[in-house]
Amino acid sequence: MLTEYLSNSELLHLTGYRRAGHQSNWLKERSLPHRTDGPRVIVSRVHVQAWLEGRTVPSSGLNLAALR
Repeated sequence: MLTEYLSNSELLHLTGYRRAGHQSNWLKERSLPHRTDGPRVIVSRVHVQAWLEGRTVPSSGLNLAALR
């Protein structure tokens, strides 16, 4: 069964890194939204799928471009 978030092994396979700091840096360099929770890196499967398909990855936060 697939969960909403990548497992530790999937995150290792995606980034090539075991350490959370290196994983987080790898994700930042590719503009993949993620959160850190202590030693864990949390990544949405939906964001990774969109990135792999070349679609714009939605990020959380305020969209200042929408304000007029």
